[in-house]
Amino acid sequence: MSTAPTAPVAPNINVPFFWPMQLAASLTEQGLDLLARNVKFLDEELRLHGGLKPRLATAHSERLKLRTLDLCDYSQPAAAGTPTLVIAPYAGHTSMIADYHDGQSLMQTLRAAGVGPLFLTDWHSATADMKDLEVDDYLASLLACVDDLGGRVNLVGLCQGGWTAAMLAARFPSKVSSLVLAGSPIDTHAGHGPLLKMVKQSPMSFYEDLVASGNGLMLGKYMLAGWKNMHPTQHYVQEHIDLYEHIDDPVWLSKTEAFERWYENPLDLPGRWYLQVIDRLFKQNQLARGEFVALGRPLQLKDITCPLYLLAGESDDITPAEQVFAAKTLCGTPADQVEAQTVPGGHVGLFMGKRTLDESWPKIGAWIARQR
Repeated sequence: MSTAPTAPVAPNINVPFFWPMQLAASLTEQGLDLLARNVKFLDEELRLHGGLKPRLATAHSERLKLRTLDLCDYSQPAAAGTPTLVIAPYAGHTSMIADYHDGQSLMQTLRAAGVGPLFLTDWHSATADMKDLEVDDYLASLLACVDDLGGRVNLVGLCQGGWTAAMLAARFPSKVSSLVLAGSPIDTHAGHGPLLKMVKQSPMSFYEDLVASGNGLMLGKYMLAGWKNMHPTQHYVQEHIDLYEHIDDPVWLSKTEAFERWYENPLDLPGRWYLQVIDRLFKQNQLARGEFVALGRPLQLKDITCPLYLLAGESDDITPAEQVFAAKTLCGTPADQVEAQTVPGGHVGLFMGKRTLDESWPKIGAWIARQR
């Protein structure tokens, strides 16, 4: 039996949209003002969720274009010293997390702090022909970037980019001058949090079924739904109320638009890569246990002896601080060359929050600039 095509579903705006409309109907001039405000609110809500694509905020050039990523060059003219490679997360969201908004950008902050040649991985969304790429394929891409930059770099790993950076540093310690791990899960069984609980309790068949339903890809929209359901009130109610209340604030709207470009446009991931990460990194905790085999060898975090900077969020429920600070003892860096800092806020604020960008990252940038 055939069925008629369904109309596109509008964003979830019922709660904040209809109660002001009901109030407007009971008022006179004030009601008309509220009615006009609600129409403006709806237009803005549809615009924010209606096809905006993520984009990096700061002018840059592309040094390399690989199958998995673009290597973006943020260097100041005539910048000198050891190159710094920022490895953005490849966990569903784009690399815009490191270059969110003009005046509120990690890349701008690092450059202003005196970091010399400066580069960022801009990850590609996986296509059907990439479904069988593995962790090794992504490490090989990063190795190509490091070698193209001269063979020795400072690494800055953000979230998932941090365990990737740690893998690269453990596999090729002579290629890494210093290592920054921000919100990075190194011991994935440490601490507490909803992500840790979900991964431990969910059988592998759950993740395998998700990949199968994406025809071999882990679709970004599945992950986005999961993240939102961790804090449903915030994402399905409060963010719409916030938009309604700030509808006439152009600065707030500009930053909100930038955030929506990033948050509402997740990347698709290769299914094989995703399942390896879930099983080997999160379920079995192989990296912390010294059992993760990458590019032909078991990785030993003790082989990382370069200066180390660790950054964690006090209320981070994605990567608890214990998972980040486990690197103090798991890595081989001497204690007097390890810096560890906890900052207020949650996970995303570590990389995009204005307070952390103003107060913490300039110090980290200066620390990187001192490394040789």
